[in-house]
Amino acid sequence: MSSRLEALLKFVQQALIEPLGRLAVAIGHALRGSYGIAARRRGRVAAAVLLGLLVYGLYTHPPMASIHRGEVLVRTNALDGTASAYSAGTVLVLPAIHQVRRYSTRDQVYRPVESASATGTAPFQSVEGLSLGVDLAVRWTVDPSRLAQMSKEFPDDMNGDLVRPAVQGVIFPLFARYTVREIFSSRRAEIQQELITELKPKLAALGLVLRGVDMGKVDLPRDYRAGMDRLLAEELETEKVGYTLQLKEAQVKQMQLEAEADKVRRQTAAEAASVEQVIAARAQEETMKHILPFKQKQIEQRKLEAEADKVARIRTAEGSAEARRIEAKGEADSRQKLADAEAYRLELVGKANAGQMEREGALIAHYPLLIQKTLADKLSDKVQVIIAPTPAAGRFIGSNLIGSQDAAEAEHP
Repeated sequence: MSSRLEALLKFVQQALIEPLGRLAVAIGHALRGSYGIAARRRGRVAAAVLLGLLVYGLYTHPPMASIHRGEVLVRTNALDGTASAYSAGTVLVLPAIHQVRRYSTRDQVYRPVESASATGTAPFQSVEGLSLGVDLAVRWTVDPSRLAQMSKEFPDDMNGDLVRPAVQGVIFPLFARYTVREIFSSRRAEIQQELITELKPKLAALGLVLRGVDMGKVDLPRDYRAGMDRLLAEELETEKVGYTLQLKEAQVKQMQLEAEADKVRRQTAAEAASVEQVIAARAQEETMKHILPFKQKQIEQRKLEAEADKVARIRTAEGSAEARRIEAKGEADSRQKLADAEAYRLELVGKANAGQMEREGALIAHYPLLIQKTLADKLSDKVQVIIAPTPAAGRFIGSNLIGSQDAAEAEHP
């Protein structure tokens, strides 16, 4: 939208404002020498009036055309004859240069009202020469791809000037090939399809698209309609009697088939029952032949199972006794090993304690003040103890820690 507006402003500036300005300057220069100041004033007034008229014309007839929903706008250039189709937005339209036509893209309907009744002004004729009316609805729309090309040839009333002649040129010859009864009932769908097939290329040649043809009520002459109703009633009655006879015949056949089926079913059931009894007797005999050996095998199997159970219990008892002996022996060995380990631990602990006491005795003998430090540490954790050697006679107790003057002099004579 902004690009189109900029193009419009640029066009107005180049085509109108700049030429008018140059025209005003040229008029001013031409009149300046001959008419003087008064002539220059009159030229300016004329230019101002011309510019005002131009602005008023643009205000009352804006050079823009908006395209509404469901329509296509065709703009034709009167200078070169070119046409362009637009389906959305706003189009620049210059007066005396561009011509604009709007076309709806929605489906439109044409109904030949004068041919909808058998007593109308233009009824259809059947192959027998009888007049009849058919309610037809032809749905069509414009072809957007060919709209710019065909818009110059489109009249204002497209329904009356384009669609009506094309439809009448097809439907009248088509109905004239069928009888009233075929049009009324038996071949209605076929006629409707032929209408679509013949009418579609004709409308396409005109730049229109056929959406469909709907064939509604068929109006017949009164006398023919009464005879048709009687004929249809007789045909329906005949068909009803035929259906009734067919139904009766079907019922008789059904009863015969049911009787035959019941007879066959009973025979089959009797044969099946006798065969079943024979099979049951043979099966009982065969069963007894197999039951006695099976019973003997069961007795032998139970004896073997009892012997196997006895042997299993003996082996289980022996295994339990052996397991208990192994457990007792393991328990004794584990207790002996625990006693040996405890004695070895006590021996090592005693040796470690004796060594510790020996070392502590030697340390105390060498440093007797450790007893006092240990006692002080036990009394309170707030007391800090410093161990220092005994000072010489007459000396400060901490002189050995900080060093005496004589020692300092001896080191640094």
